[in-house]
Amino acid sequence: MIEKHIILEDVDPVVFYGVNNANIQMVKALYPKLRIVARGNVLHVMGDELEMSALEESVEKLQQHCLKYNSLTEEDILHILRGERVSRDGVEGVVVYSVTGKPIAARSENQQRLVKAYQENDMIFATGPAGSGKTYMSIALAVRSLKNKEIRKIILSRPAVEAGEKLGFLPGDMRDKIDPYLQPLYDALEDMIPAQKLREMMEHNIIQIAPLAFMRGRTLNDAVVILDEAQNTTTAQIKMFLTRMGVNTKMIVTGDCSQVDLPRGIRSGLSEAMEILQGVPGIGFVQMTRKDIVRHRLVTRIVEAYDKHKHLTDNIQS
Repeated sequence: MIEKHIILEDVDPVVFYGVNNANIQMVKALYPKLRIVARGNVLHVMGDELEMSALEESVEKLQQHCLKYNSLTEEDILHILRGERVSRDGVEGVVVYSVTGKPIAARSENQQRLVKAYQENDMIFATGPAGSGKTYMSIALAVRSLKNKEIRKIILSRPAVEAGEKLGFLPGDMRDKIDPYLQPLYDALEDMIPAQKLREMMEHNIIQIAPLAFMRGRTLNDAVVILDEAQNTTTAQIKMFLTRMGVNTKMIVTGDCSQVDLPRGIRSGLSEAMEILQGVPGIGFVQMTRKDIVRHRLVTRIVEAYDKHKHLTDNIQS
């Protein structure tokens, strides 16, 4: 009789164990010669050596399934332990699966171009209107790379332009003040990574979310780095960000050049960077349009109405 500790490293134990520990109870029933006690992310196992070896192999397969699909059911366990292939890849071009097991895939032609550009380039500029999926798909690609162990961390950043003087009036410390401006990034991550696992990753700096100013002086290695709302960067800010790029790092810069919040007279660093960097090998450019908007159908109509109004106003002024 031997004793071992099996650590669940990559998955959320809550998801792995199942509702009311139904999954782990099934595993115990399938390995009657072993005494299995689950505590936190560790399985304490005692019993027959041969059966222990079989259990370790099974747990690894279950972890891989759980990591990919963000879910594990009793039916999945039976199929996996019988050696049967379990697949939910009915949707073409799945990037990752949501916390509910729903496939997240490119839903438009330009989103597919973004996925392809990510595979072919180390730096990508993805621009387009609100709701076109540029930020969400970028984060999905980063999460996939992290799950596949192609990188060691994800770094998400935004310029906190809207903060300005109002920042001092917000309650809490600096993180509390900045968090509201980074909330869209949290929202996307919470869709793709179980809550407990996400908290652990953030506590261990595997996933970092910070204002653009916090990037100064850093060299970012083994990471996917995403700069969101880059239309609100100045020339100096975006140059500083782009030159943080280190070894085995991919950068994705997203923004909407029609929604610049910089003071009047200051040119968007994003627009200038895209002009300067056109044609540089290793840099890809993807332009989203209204056709790529995947939010409520009214969002497309709102964007079209504002574009029409701006066009009429510009004609009157000229």
